[in-house]
Amino acid sequence: MASDSLRRLAADFKQFLAAQDEEDIIPAVAPKRAAAVVSVSKTVNSHALPPMKEGETLTVEFVKATPKETVPVATTENAMNTAQKTKALEELAETIRNCSRCPLGSTRINAVPGEGNIDTDVMFVGEGPGFDEDRQGRPFVGRAGKLLDRMIAAMGLTREKVFIANIAKCHPMTDPLHPEKHGNDRAPNAQEIACCRKYIEQQIAIICPKYVIALGGVAAKSLISDAKSLSALRGRFYNLHLDSVELPRPVQIIATFHPAALLRNPGWKKDAWNDLQLVMDALGLKGARK
Repeated sequence: MASDSLRRLAADFKQFLAAQDEEDIIPAVAPKRAAAVVSVSKTVNSHALPPMKEGETLTVEFVKATPKETVPVATTENAMNTAQKTKALEELAETIRNCSRCPLGSTRINAVPGEGNIDTDVMFVGEGPGFDEDRQGRPFVGRAGKLLDRMIAAMGLTREKVFIANIAKCHPMTDPLHPEKHGNDRAPNAQEIACCRKYIEQQIAIICPKYVIALGGVAAKSLISDAKSLSALRGRFYNLHLDSVELPRPVQIIATFHPAALLRNPGWKKDAWNDLQLVMDALGLKGARK
């Protein structure tokens, strides 16, 4: 009896297929093949189909692949207004100042959240605070900061018109037992970057500048998914994608040399200026008057 019902099922199934268009069964574009679901009016066990009575119908349903969810297009309507940005950044800065997620939190003098114009089109992101920044709680206030100020001025902007921050929010030191020592700076390691990453991503999403300028290889490779050397990343824009938050609208990022590297290698300044000019051209900036 079971063999008779299976033969009848196969015949009905074949007839059903002949009456269908291929696109009704298998979508033209689908991440997975459609799965067939067979149902009858009787209870079906896992071993054999029961005999079918005369006039009893067989229903075969095909479940088409579920289309991917449409990712909402980011628009300026989703962006915060100035008051909302101010409140969100102040709350985030307080969280950063009280953060102890990695060992840097126990050796810092001051956390350095960042500062600047929260409605800016341009945001600079470095690697981490140094000796002077640790003492003042402000980003880029040492020798490298003075050079960054000149770079910003050459673009026709001022420090007050941009936002400046770092990937790491506390001072990474080669000798944390002696924080009073000069020349005690190092780049943040992978663990420290991972602990701080959500902070810089939240800042970028809140401010939502048109362009982020990554200063140095650590910042560039932390924010640009194409993890190459700085020299390979320079000279072009990338669409910025964040891991922990969604941007309210598209933001582009470009990589250039860290000001501290330019102090050690003045010959790189021309290349850094070429990178900054790409941002200037995109924003229609004429640069500082001679």
